[in-house]
Amino acid sequence: MPRPSHRQASLALADLDPIMAGLVDRHGPMRVPRRPPASGRFEDLAESIAYQQLAGRAAATIWGRFRALYGPGPLDPEAVLSTPTESLRAAGLSGAKAAAIVDLARHVADGTLELERLGRLDDQQVSAQLVQVRGIGPWTAHMFLIFTLGRLDVWPIGDYGVRAGYGVAYGLATPPDPAELDGLGERFAPYRSVAAWYCWRALESGG
Repeated sequence: MPRPSHRQASLALADLDPIMAGLVDRHGPMRVPRRPPASGRFEDLAESIAYQQLAGRAAATIWGRFRALYGPGPLDPEAVLSTPTESLRAAGLSGAKAAAIVDLARHVADGTLELERLGRLDDQQVSAQLVQVRGIGPWTAHMFLIFTLGRLDVWPIGDYGVRAGYGVAYGLATPPDPAELDGLGERFAPYRSVAAWYCWRALESGG
């Protein structure tokens, strides 16, 4: 059976929960950037590392400087491995993020992490593969699953925006903690990625 589209998944989520139905009505179907080809997965992960724990504008500036080191075309792990650490730091990457992107490049270059095969694995297997890389934890793995692989049933309970957005949408005095959110999300399966997207929209718009 083919995987539902984001539009179909959004409508199905609306049938599961009246609050989500209201969010779907206000914000329309879930919209995500077009998924990259398998050759772009290394760049997607490197960008996720660069953006960790930074405001969007600052992260975009640093990423732009880093990406400018390599010119057009897909980002090449071997090219990253040949880049002096001083150049990575000069682009604005912290020492930890520079080391993480280099470790990612090393895993891909030596075949330890076969990014082109990840689409054949289930969500848990993908996460287990990714978290072997320095600087990649559950949050980065979840974002990769949702936005790069287009998986529909990922529930990123460690993401503050999802927790806070859930609190806004459901009128809670305080956001649920990760353990609470884990249980609260069960009713959204098999469309928890879509529910997370609407929690982000609720936080942005105040409802």
